[in-house]
Amino acid sequence: MRQLGVRHWTNASVRLFAPEGDPIEAIVKKVRTMVLEARDAGWGGPPFNPVALARQIGIRVEASAAVPDARTVVDERGLRIEYNPQQRRARARFSIAHEIVHTFFPDVGDAVRNRGGDASVRDDWQLELLCNIGASEIVMPVGSLPKLDNVPPLERLIEDRLRFDVSIEAYLIRVVSVTDLPVTMFIASPHPAGQSFEYRVDYAIASSSAPGLPLGEQRIPDKSVVRQCTAIGSTAHDIENWADNKPALVECVGIPGYPGSLLPRVAGIVRHDAREHGDFLHFIYGDILAPRPLPPIVVCQLVNDRAIRWGGGVAKQMARRYPNAEAQFSEWIKSVSRSARLGEVHYATTAEGLTLASLVAQEGYGPGGTRIRYHALARCLANVATFAFARDASVHMPRLGTGGAGGEWEIVEALIRQHFAGLAKGVWIYDLPPRQTQHDLGL
Repeated sequence: MRQLGVRHWTNASVRLFAPEGDPIEAIVKKVRTMVLEARDAGWGGPPFNPVALARQIGIRVEASAAVPDARTVVDERGLRIEYNPQQRRARARFSIAHEIVHTFFPDVGDAVRNRGGDASVRDDWQLELLCNIGASEIVMPVGSLPKLDNVPPLERLIEDRLRFDVSIEAYLIRVVSVTDLPVTMFIASPHPAGQSFEYRVDYAIASSSAPGLPLGEQRIPDKSVVRQCTAIGSTAHDIENWADNKPALVECVGIPGYPGSLLPRVAGIVRHDAREHGDFLHFIYGDILAPRPLPPIVVCQLVNDRAIRWGGGVAKQMARRYPNAEAQFSEWIKSVSRSARLGEVHYATTAEGLTLASLVAQEGYGPGGTRIRYHALARCLANVATFAFARDASVHMPRLGTGGAGGEWEIVEALIRQHFAGLAKGVWIYDLPPRQTQHDLGL
């Protein structure tokens, strides 16, 4: 892997640590040596607990709710790492590992080292970059992942990293180090800009075959999908050219922000060969009630043929958000005989300009086996496709029919692909982000 954006290493701590040669190679070599020695002494995983590692190498780790994230302190009590135990476990692991790497720098005792760096020091991001790279070598040591001949979609990577109990940031760093594909991972954070804010790249790390691009501190265009990841766990992706000056697939996800920030940071992957990623069907993590801004927008929901009002699940949420649209649906469904309802679609336009499409493709409701009717769903999807193609619209939906209706997603997906192939703005499938339980770090 290669770091992008550092033409000249200017940070005093970095230059002191590696006065000659490449600081990245130096930090990786030092961390890997420490990790291998620790593993020889019994440290193991996954998950690889940095608290146990710190203890093994003689560093005290203390929990402190007064610490925003984590920090390294050297005072009359000696050297120690303090971390906030209320952070998510994966975040806390990465932060503690980050601080362990801080202890490798000769001037670690000159100032308190806080995760996220010192904003008053312009090039402090270079020191933070090295600590992030080193932290990934701790929480996901070399050998954690086999060589990847194919890098799965970001949503799959987010799910896969849960078994390692690591942050998305750490996992993506390891991913780009074990593939020969031209991909670059990046971390971006929001910065005030007048009355609004802008995103800038904190750092980027590329695979061995990715183009060398000066991305460090680069401003990301306001129209980028990066700005759509305003909730932790929410994902977005699109073909963009800000990273490569030519079309590249950018996939990104909201991750916890720095202490004091009202907005999440964003972790992402740039796939430099965009030609391989032209599918019109997109799977993302997010809220179907806040669809991606690709107007005109059609939001689909499944309803049953006995519904006079919208019932549970997504439909219930829609009713709360758009009561006027539900009232329109109620008047319409009463005018259609029950025997003729299956396969029909009702369209309602909201005050925000969204079109809500209610697809009647479920027979009845309640317990009693599979209630989805695929033939009716096929008719509904054909109807919506005609509507969307005529208006150059994007189409958004949850995994229709896979809840109480008892449907099989493989069949539903095949029907979607049959009817919407070639839709310019695509079909967007919304899942909830995977959740990770919180556990004690073993202090």
